[in-house]
Amino acid sequence: MIYDPITNQPLIEAERFILRTLRKSDAGLLEMHTGDERVARGTRSIPHPLPPGSTDAFITRAMGKERALDVWVMDGSVSGHAEVVGLVSLTPMDRDQSEIKFWVAPAFWNTGMASEAVRAMVAANPHDSKTMFAEVFQDNPASARVVTNSGFDYLGDAEAYSVARDATVPTWTYVNRLED
Repeated sequence: MIYDPITNQPLIEAERFILRTLRKSDAGLLEMHTGDERVARGTRSIPHPLPPGSTDAFITRAMGKERALDVWVMDGSVSGHAEVVGLVSLTPMDRDQSEIKFWVAPAFWNTGMASEAVRAMVAANPHDSKTMFAEVFQDNPASARVVTNSGFDYLGDAEAYSVARDATVPTWTYVNRLED
């Protein structure tokens, strides 16, 4: 019998969903959502079109002991929604810092789900970070509102490569100092 590896990430409760670790059974919904060009274009790393096997490879990496980031699924099944509404990740950085990233399935855009997820992650602070950073593409003001409404302050402009766009895209960077 094959078992999924155990990851040491806490379950985080929000009002309309829970943030939980990835499961192999999430692959179908993840692939459907990340295969949507609108989702992929809002991220640095999701390609479009989505290559075969990339979702399974992502899940395997995210569940591994040597993973570079912690990933939580926004599981809406507790309130009658889909098991995968979106994802939130935290990448640990040096000096007790983390970078938060998120995406939400288009069916849940403009519902406050992203803001709720980011606020829940900041409140839980599972990495015990003193500082969290966030970055959004400048052509995505909705994500900028999510992070500013979650306590992040504008830090500056930069640019990042987007695989789906095959281009370098201007970004806004934000900071949330959790401990002074």
